[in-house]
Parts: sequence; C-alpha cells; structure tokens
Amino acid sequence: MVEDCMNFLLSVSQHKVFKYYGKLLEKHEITPAQAGILTCIWRESDKQITPTELGKKLHLEAPTISGILDKMQKQNLISREVDPNNRRVVFVSTTQKANKLKKSIENATESMNKDVLNSFSDEEVVVLKAALLRLIDSDLP
Repeated sequence: MVEDCMNFLLSVSQHKVFKYYGKLLEKHEITPAQAGILTCIWRESDKQITPTELGKKLHLEAPTISGILDKMQKQNLISREVDPNNRRVVFVSTTQKANKLKKSIENATESMNKDVLNSFSDEEVVVLKAALLRLIDSDLP
C-alpha cells in the first residue's frame, strides 16, 4: 500500500505544508524557500554567511541555492559581496527591503507552524519534530 511508503508520506505531507506556507507568504511576493534563506541570514546576523553555508544549513544543493539567490537578488531581497581577502568567497546579506519583511515573515512562519501542528498534542509535536530531525541527520546516502 502506498500509505506504507515513507517517500509517499513525507512527500505528500511536505507538499501540503509547502503549499499552505506559500499562500501565507504570497502577499510578500516570496516563496517558502526564499523565506528559509532570509531566516537563515537573519539568524546568522552576527557573522557573514556564504551561499555554501546557506546550502548546508538548508540541505540544498549548490545549483538550487544559486538559482534562488539569483532570483532574490533581482527582487532586491539580498546582496552579494566578494570577500576582499579572498575573491573566491562571496557573502550574502539581506537588503533593507527584505529586512522590512522580517516581522511579517516571522508571523507567517509562526502561523503556519501553529496551523500545521494544531491537531497534534504537545507531546506529539515533540515526538514528530524529534523524529524528523533524526531522519534529517541520519546516514542515508
């Protein structure tokens, strides 16, 4: 049965959450992936962050990160600066336009989390998050 397939269960669940989150972010003209990148940059505001570091934190491949950052730069949400000490290193930072969206994005994320987890008990939320994090950190090839 398809309901016994982990790929099916995770894919359909992820798609449902992604679609809902996308609707919440739509008025800001950003995608869930872009919101994830902005959130990562904001959380690392005490240091400069590279596209490679963003990819590792978000578990995204380099071409995927690069494409998202290209679009975000065109939207004036991020800027890229070459490290003056090493021209091969590029740092990514948010723009004023993105920073004005920070509270709204945080509110949308909080609302999405609340709505997605609404039917779970507090204990189930803890177990679900722990199980998903264990799966993310697993040694699957």
